[in-house]
Amino acid sequence: GCDKQFFNASVQYSNMDLLLDYINKHSDEFGVTVQYATVGDYFQAVYSRNLTWEIRDSQDFLPYSTEPFQAWTGFYTSRSTLKGIARRASSLLYAGESFFTQYVRKHPASSICKCGALKQLQSLRWAVSEVQHHDGITGTESPKVKDMYVNNLMYGMFNVKKLMASIIFDMNNAKKNGEVYSSIYSKDSAIADVDQYVVVYNPLAWNITTFVMVSVSHLAMSVYDELGHPVPAQVQSSAESHSTYDLYILVAISGLSYRKYNVKPLNGKQSAFIGRSVKYKRKDRTRADQQSQQLLPVVNNCYQVLFDQNTNLMHSITERETNQTVQLTQEFLEYHVNGDVMKGPISDNYLFAPNASAVPVSKAVGLELVSGNLVTEIRQYFYSNVTSQDYLYAVYTRMYTVPEGYDGKLLCHRIEQEYSVGPLELNREAVLRTSTNLNTKQLLYTDSNGYQIQKRPFKAYVNNTVARNYYPMVQTAYIEDDTTRLMLLAERAHGVSSQGNGQVEVMLHRRLWNNLQWDLNYNLTLNDSSVVRPVIWLILGTKAVTNILYRTSGLALEHRPVVMFGALSGDKPKLPGQLQQNSVHSSLVTVPPNLHLQTLSLPGWRYSSNHAEHVHSIRMGKQKQGDADFSRVLLRIRHLYEVGEDPVLSQPVMVNLKSLLKGLGSVMVVEERSLTGTWDVNTLKRWKWKTAQYPSKGFFNSIDTSENCIVTVHPKEIRTFFVYFQGQ
Repeated sequence: GCDKQFFNASVQYSNMDLLLDYINKHSDEFGVTVQYATVGDYFQAVYSRNLTWEIRDSQDFLPYSTEPFQAWTGFYTSRSTLKGIARRASSLLYAGESFFTQYVRKHPASSICKCGALKQLQSLRWAVSEVQHHDGITGTESPKVKDMYVNNLMYGMFNVKKLMASIIFDMNNAKKNGEVYSSIYSKDSAIADVDQYVVVYNPLAWNITTFVMVSVSHLAMSVYDELGHPVPAQVQSSAESHSTYDLYILVAISGLSYRKYNVKPLNGKQSAFIGRSVKYKRKDRTRADQQSQQLLPVVNNCYQVLFDQNTNLMHSITERETNQTVQLTQEFLEYHVNGDVMKGPISDNYLFAPNASAVPVSKAVGLELVSGNLVTEIRQYFYSNVTSQDYLYAVYTRMYTVPEGYDGKLLCHRIEQEYSVGPLELNREAVLRTSTNLNTKQLLYTDSNGYQIQKRPFKAYVNNTVARNYYPMVQTAYIEDDTTRLMLLAERAHGVSSQGNGQVEVMLHRRLWNNLQWDLNYNLTLNDSSVVRPVIWLILGTKAVTNILYRTSGLALEHRPVVMFGALSGDKPKLPGQLQQNSVHSSLVTVPPNLHLQTLSLPGWRYSSNHAEHVHSIRMGKQKQGDADFSRVLLRIRHLYEVGEDPVLSQPVMVNLKSLLKGLGSVMVVEERSLTGTWDVNTLKRWKWKTAQYPSKGFFNSIDTSENCIVTVHPKEIRTFFVYFQGQ
């Protein structure tokens, strides 16, 4: 509790002073004395007791319950739209940071004001940090506070898109009247008939091959790269709009680089493949003829997915390399919940309290298959019955085929699903349940904090068993048997559970109202009538294969390429062969496949490397807000794998920071910092803690100080550095 109570700290302290004085004056009577303490003081006191500690075997404490019927597992999904925007903003910030850092390092005499540009970045840094509040991204705020978060995020995103667009224009020396407008994953920017280009930035420090989708106004399109060569692309009718088409462009981009693609209405020769649509009759699931099963196959190089034409539902997936088939079907269900405190436990922003098991929502399913040489999209529409006018839910499942000469491993191995959910009826909680014939013994795995996988065995309770077996899926969840694993990767947080053997269900949306006075006072009733469109990638395969795939795939989902649109108005359209060459550059910074470049940014503050000195000058009022230090870069490198996860990828990695960063300039000094960047690592004295297993040794991480800028990154380690480049 006590949220925001310290807004006026002096009131708090003058009240607590009275309590402290009273207790300390009567310490003989109470047997205690009290003092104000920092976290450091507290741990020092605990440490000096020299106790022996048990190890909790890396398990967290979730889920929390405050009463038998009060499982705090609703907030894992509350305000799904906000959760999606927060993650998208965070991803754009990540891209903007590295883009700006490269620009400043390589174009010191640029026309863009660096301080102004940093302010644009800072507006998004601020918004992304702000929404991490425990009543922010959790969805446990009132609607007007949620609107504030969204406005701040959208404003910051707008600023960073504007900054990235102006950097591209500056680097291409375009005429100042070159119009630019940019869009990140948005589907509302149709490309008109004029000659336009799509700029695509890869924010990851590896080469990627993937599809970007843009809306276009014509079916007949050609796509060219900077050199005027045709680029594989596919255009098809849009599921969402009758006036536009979806154009999928296959992009191959090296790390931290961008490419320009010229999109033209067809001039003579066909370039983009056309996706052809076949619509199948709506099927009544309740009357499905089990005798005569007709299966419709959809195939790429990695999977064969079968759909049952009696029900229009998914039937099975075969992983083609091992020829393992998993029976797999998906359906939407809703938990009905109570909103009247007089009638029993309620669901709200925080709590999930279902009345009973989830109820299937749809008796009839429509199916449309759009197939082309590169992309196959299966569109399923879920209706309450055969005669319903409008569908309640939709699933768009996409499978990709990559032509020869492209690295299609990651693309081929994911089955991408996008859902359309809502508006829900009141006091309904919507889940997508995937049921398989894997003998999982109801054991679920989820990521804690997006970082470490946790085992989640199903537990039977006297009360509220359904809700108390829900866990947060920050990005990853999976189920498995002895040989095969089904992995789910999400682009926003959800609640996830395994309510039956071989099952995994993801809560996608909630719409609630209740009359609990406390909720009404704060307008915390979650009457959320929005439509949400979350995305989940399915990966199926052996444990060894999925172990390798899901780390890189998870990052590829979180950091999808940034797409911007540009039109050079006022100029006569350039022929493809005359486009500037300088935007095609080889990868500037590339890390090995088991590492992730977690941060490459220019801190916005002048920060003394000596923390004690820095704090002292703040206390003395000497800390002036100076300009940022543009010759210092904050760098973080993370090892993606745990010990023993993979024979090769789980090994420690040696990195030469000088050669890693040579594309940005000549590295003069590298200073290793604590995780937050606050402390010089050499000033840290790590404590050893005694445990029952290691009575003397305990935990102790020795830091290898980086000689000659060569560092070793160990499994699951994150290392942080200040890097100083030769003066500009």
